[in-house]
Amino acid sequence: MKTIIQIVLWIACIGLGYLIYQSVTGPIEFNKVKEERFGQVIAKLKDIKNAQEAYKTVNRKYANDFNSLIKFIDTAHYTITQQRDSSYMEFDKTYGIDMLREVRIIDTLGTVSVKDSLFKSDNRYKTLMEVPFAKGGEKFEMKASILTKGNYKAPVFEAKVDKAVVLYDQPETLLKKEKAEVGVEEVNGPYIKVGSLDEVSTNGNWPPIYDKKGDKK
Repeated sequence: MKTIIQIVLWIACIGLGYLIYQSVTGPIEFNKVKEERFGQVIAKLKDIKNAQEAYKTVNRKYANDFNSLIKFIDTAHYTITQQRDSSYMEFDKTYGIDMLREVRIIDTLGTVSVKDSLFKSDNRYKTLMEVPFAKGGEKFEMKASILTKGNYKAPVFEAKVDKAVVLYDQPETLLKKEKAEVGVEEVNGPYIKVGSLDEVSTNGNWPPIYDKKGDKK
């Protein structure tokens, strides 16, 4: 009987030790996985933002779906212009003398492909809608709209993905905590997103550390 009790106690100690180990290393491993995956998702969202801003430059609104955005990248061109100041003398009837007039002249220099400008020879834009690490092939949600505030109307867009899609294989308790995060060093809320349908902004909801990582690449 004594031997059985000792065996049970040893099993209990091993089990308790494992739980303690997991409670310490679990969050550390979770953060490693999170930072790696979030980094690649955010890089994709930055591409979407750049493409949308190019689309708005040409069309004065944002694309409402990825097919339109990808087709635009494939076919559209920027017009390259140059502004310069100039002046000339013109007779002023009021004063009866020649007076100096200053003007701003805009010269059209040519065009450049949107694809070459944003992605050069890289074709990653063709998979803008695909979420990195998504087990079920989930796509980014993207919408565009016109935001009206008083007499002011502005085009807006938002692209996002639920954190649960990216961290599908992580412990439920840690995932639940992550989706509730709010802080200057965290990706706030349940989604990783860029842009907004509620305010005029093309910012992402991630901290600057993810931008610095991208700059190093």
